[in-house]
Amino acid sequence: MKRTVNVALGAAMSLLVFGASASLDPTFAQEPVTVGGAPMFANKNIVENAVNSKDHTTLVAAVKAAGLVDTLMGPGPFTVFAPTNAAFGKLPAGTVDMLLKPDQKAKLTAVLTYHVVPGNLTGAQLMADAKAGGSKAMLKTVQGETLKVAMAGGKLEIIDAKGGKSMVTIPDVKQSNGVIHVVDTVLMPK
Repeated sequence: MKRTVNVALGAAMSLLVFGASASLDPTFAQEPVTVGGAPMFANKNIVENAVNSKDHTTLVAAVKAAGLVDTLMGPGPFTVFAPTNAAFGKLPAGTVDMLLKPDQKAKLTAVLTYHVVPGNLTGAQLMADAKAGGSKAMLKTVQGETLKVAMAGGKLEIIDAKGGKSMVTIPDVKQSNGVIHVVDTVLMPK
C-alpha cells in the first residue's frame, strides 16, 4: 500500500513538474506575431507567412517576379529584412514598376537578395554584434555585398551600401526556415 502511494505521489509530482515547466516555457504559450494583419506562424516558412501579410504584397510580387519563391521556401536558415509596401512606396516614382519588368529580373534579384543574410539572426544577436563592433556590425548578404547594423535609440537600424537607413519596426518574426525583421525602407546595393 505504501509503495502504491509513493508511486502515485511520484507520478503526480512528475506531472506537476513537467506540466509546470511546459506552461512556463515562453515558446510553448507564445502567440504568433501579427504582421500586416495576419498571424505569422513559426511552423511556416518565410513565403507561407509573407503571402498573408497585407503590408508585404509588393515584396511578395517582387519575390515571385524574381523567381525566388522556391529559394525562400527552402530549408535556410535565412534572416530576411522585409520591406513593407510603404517602404517600397518611398522609392522614386516608377522604380517598383521598372524592377518588376521581365528584362530587369537580374536587378530585382540583386535588390531582393540584398535583404537576405544567411543564418537565423535574432534582434538580440544583431544588437550584441553591433555593440561588440563599436555600435556597428557588418553582415554579408546573399547578394554578396554588406549591410551595416547599428543601434539607434534602442532599436535596430540597417544601413545599406549607399548610406540609406532602414529601421526594424517588427523584429524577430520567427519562421520555420529563419527569421524576418520587418523594415521601413528598401535597402539598395551599390
